[in-house]
Amino acid sequence: MNTFLITLAVVGIVIAAMAIGVMFGRKPIAGSCGGLGTLGQDCEFGCKKPCTKREARMRAASAEHSN
Repeated sequence: MNTFLITLAVVGIVIAAMAIGVMFGRKPIAGSCGGLGTLGQDCEFGCKKPCTKREARMRAASAEHSN
């Protein structure tokens, strides 16, 4: 029973800490543009606003294809 109460308290503290982060307007957790690229896979859906590294890769790829 003690283990359950300790676990419940720890989970409650973690949830409270996340709520405090939201209340203070902290930047939300976001994925990176190339997470799957490191595994040799790329997102087929595309980003509405890609990061600068992805934009540079896209420009280099389009320049390579146009030659």
